[in-house]
Amino acid sequence: MQRDNALPVNQARRATRSSRAAARAAALKRRRRLERVLPWMVILGFFLVWEAAVRSFGIADFVLPPPSAIAQGMAKWWEPLLVDAGHTLLSTAIGFAFAVVLGIVTGVAIGASTLVYRGLYPLLVAFNSIPKVALVPVLVLWFGVNTVPAIITAFAISFFPIVVNVATGIATVEPEQRDVLRALGARPLDIVRKVGLPRAMPYFFASLKIAITVAFVGSITAETVSSEHGIGHLMMAASASFDVPLVFAGLIVTSVMGIAMYTIAAAIEKRTTTWATRGQNDLENGGH
Repeated sequence: MQRDNALPVNQARRATRSSRAAARAAALKRRRRLERVLPWMVILGFFLVWEAAVRSFGIADFVLPPPSAIAQGMAKWWEPLLVDAGHTLLSTAIGFAFAVVLGIVTGVAIGASTLVYRGLYPLLVAFNSIPKVALVPVLVLWFGVNTVPAIITAFAISFFPIVVNVATGIATVEPEQRDVLRALGARPLDIVRKVGLPRAMPYFFASLKIAITVAFVGSITAETVSSEHGIGHLMMAASASFDVPLVFAGLIVTSVMGIAMYTIAAAIEKRTTTWATRGQNDLENGGH
């Protein structure tokens, strides 16, 4: 008799658990759908508020153009924008690539060796303290009016964050882990390669997402002074002719390129450091 009564109870419990699991799965799908749509909704809302504010307060186009005027300027000057954006993207990518390679090598050396840290770190801090705008005239004197100053400025402004984060990841390996690996016969290079580098990966990608955005700042700053191409040069020419919508169009194109590069870095991070964000993913999935 008790077994007969227990069967409906167990079935009801299983049905309840199944319905709760289905509800969690449906809620998770809705959340993921919202996460995909939310950035576009925020951007659209930002431009709508901008357009409404400019129209409502009667702000002149040469002070703050509305998004509609910027869109017209982009449609009118799409070819120069595309060409100059290509120049800016190329110079930024080259400078950023050099910063990544040299930043990883320098960061590993600083994080793995106290002597290298003591010797190089003060020089790196001093170099990073120099305003990069002040370097541009010197670079123009050295290399002339071409793409090289933009590449070097992009490198200089994105190099330091990568070095600091990689060195931090290497240096924060637990002493207990080092002792165990030494007891097993591991050399210092083995410790860095098998423990230090994997540990530094989340730090590296965090710096990567910062460095790629500021690299555009460096290249465009140099282009305003030392180049006949690029978004920076285009914005200076547009400012000289009081074509303010074109200036803002250059800003928007730059931001789009920065978002694209950031997205690529985030996608690579997601594929290579899944283990580092596993706890966060578990929380987002409801702890399962």
